[in-house]
Amino acid sequence: MIPKKNPELEVGRNSSLYFAIGLNVMLFFSWQAIEYKTYEKEEVVLDILTMDSEIDEEIPLVTMNTPPPPPPPVAIQESVQIVEDEVEIEETIIESTEVDQSDVIQDVVRVEDIEVAEVEEEVEVPFALIEDVPLFPSCKNVKKSERRACFQKMMNSHVAENFNYPQVALDLNIQGRVYVIFVIAPDGKITKIRTRGPDKLLEEEAHRIVSLLPKMIPGKQRGKPVSVPFSLPINFKMAEQ
Repeated sequence: MIPKKNPELEVGRNSSLYFAIGLNVMLFFSWQAIEYKTYEKEEVVLDILTMDSEIDEEIPLVTMNTPPPPPPPVAIQESVQIVEDEVEIEETIIESTEVDQSDVIQDVVRVEDIEVAEVEEEVEVPFALIEDVPLFPSCKNVKKSERRACFQKMMNSHVAENFNYPQVALDLNIQGRVYVIFVIAPDGKITKIRTRGPDKLLEEEAHRIVSLLPKMIPGKQRGKPVSVPFSLPINFKMAEQ
């Protein structure tokens, strides 16, 4: 049977050889591209500066009037007079302070004769644990179960009536919450006022409000007046425009 195609003219006869040659050529170009190096160009031009003539700057002479030195100190001649010491000095007898058995103790203090003075310690009972809470004068006749609510109501009313936003704080847009801690003493007076807030202006205003509180009916623990610390937050907030 006669083949239809000429084997010498078949295109796919040497395809593997052509593929190997093309692969080697591509690897060669890839290697050249990887090994290719570039260098930065120098952008600085070095030139030689030549000067035609030098400029001589004349420095003016400055004369200073220096005061004359002070005169040397005058030597003071001291006259020393020797005086003969003819005063006789009596010797001082130093007596011993040691105590021996021959010394007699005359005054004897007995334990029964010593009086011990009782010192009352200042006791502070928190507002949440006090048996009889401190009271505003207007809450005196309120039931015992309603005294805490009356105290809180009168405290809020006092802050609202005496509240005055500092004008400087308004101009500087200063606002925030100030915590005021104070103590209602056993005599009903407001003592130990401390403030903590975002700015000194607000702290001073909160201190002023608390210092205007009236004299309270003191809190009692087991029927005895005691000091009661109390914390009062005062919120300084400007109205939204």
